[in-house]
Amino acid sequence: MKLLKKISTLLLTVFLMSATVLAQQSTEEVRSLLEEREMQIKELLGPEGTEYTDTKRAELKEIINGIIDFEAMAREALAETFDTISTDQRTEFVDLFSTIVRDQSLNNLDIYRAEVTYQSIEENEGEVRVVTLAQLKNVRTPVNYEMEMKDDEWVITDMEIDDVSTASSYNRQFQRIITQRGFDSLMESLRKRAERE
Repeated sequence: MKLLKKISTLLLTVFLMSATVLAQQSTEEVRSLLEEREMQIKELLGPEGTEYTDTKRAELKEIINGIIDFEAMAREALAETFDTISTDQRTEFVDLFSTIVRDQSLNNLDIYRAEVTYQSIEENEGEVRVVTLAQLKNVRTPVNYEMEMKDDEWVITDMEIDDVSTASSYNRQFQRIITQRGFDSLMESLRKRAERE
């Protein structure tokens, strides 16, 4: 009986140590990924006042948005409606949503010049929350990321800027339109918006 208890204790200790090591590796991977992304963006931005060609803007858009899981963010933004619409409607919704978010990411390129300080990175059951503080000139803005491992890569599933979740912010807008005018009206509005961007 004592031997069984010792083996159980040993197995539990090994399991807990493995989980701790994996969590630490996860947080290090995430930080490295975000720091590399930040460095690539700043390198492409060049000095303040730089003019950007369409090619450079396309490169920036890809680096800025390349690690975002737009389907996960779109699902959160549409909430329960996401599961009630057809596969074709879902596909179009995710495409329109990602087009709008990707295009908006280039509205103010100076924000990507901010100095970023990592305050914490916490892993919990395969999800990671990254808490940062971005400082541009004398303005400090909390920028946080919710991330998950998908297909062996870390992806952003939501972002909070100044404590406002991107997915939740869109959710409020979308639900108001759906409640007042219906899903088809939301889609028409998104189509027009995506064309303007």
